[in-house]
Order: sequence, then structure tokens, then C-alpha cells
Amino acid sequence: QVQLVESGGGLVQAGGSLRLSCAASGRTFSSYAMAWFRQAPGKEREFVAAINRGGGSTYYADSVKGRFTISRNNARNTVYLQMNNLQSEDTAVYYCAASGAIVGLTRSREYGYWGQGTQVTVSS
Repeated sequence: QVQLVESGGGLVQAGGSLRLSCAASGRTFSSYAMAWFRQAPGKEREFVAAINRGGGSTYYADSVKGRFTISRNNARNTVYLQMNNLQSEDTAVYYCAASGAIVGLTRSREYGYWGQGTQVTVSS
């Protein structure tokens, strides 16, 4: 079992930055690939970024490439999402997720553990 708790969301002006954190419980954090997904009002949940178990491989949605960076600290059981140059279309609830899979890390169905989400609102 893995429990995930996100933090760091908030209200920011367009062009600003936020850093989301996701703290995981348990001793096997390094056994899981981690990802961030988001869901805007009236839209389906979408993939944002993922990182493999060791942190050596990362994956991004085209819409956030060059602006967002995912990273992890396995010693602290934490995954991060640094978001720069935020735009109004980034407004959503952001969810942290954990997967035991090795491939398919951009697909939500590979993730068995989810956090409760943190709201990010970007004002224009």
C-alpha cells in the first residue's frame, strides 16, 4: 500500500511558478514509478509528467514540455513538479500517482495509487 499526499498548489498569476510536492508513505517508494496528472473543470483527467523508479527517465505531455520538470527524492519519499511560466490553461486539480509498471507510464490505467489532489489556479 502507498498513500500519497500532495501539497504546494495555490493561486498564481500567468507567467508565474509553483512547485508541487507529493509525499509517499511506506518503505518501497523507490519501487514505484511516479506521475502527475491533472483534471480541469468539465474535462477528463490528463497526463502531465512521469518519472521512472530511479529517476533517470522522465516523460512529459507536449503541452508542458519546456515549462514543467518532474523530479524525485527517493530518500525523502517525495516526488516534485516544478511548474514555470504557468498559463491559464494549466488551471486544474493536480494529482500525484504511483505505479508498479515499467512501461506505459503516460497511461492513467497503469497507476494504482492516487493522492487527493491539489488545486492550481492561474489567473490571467
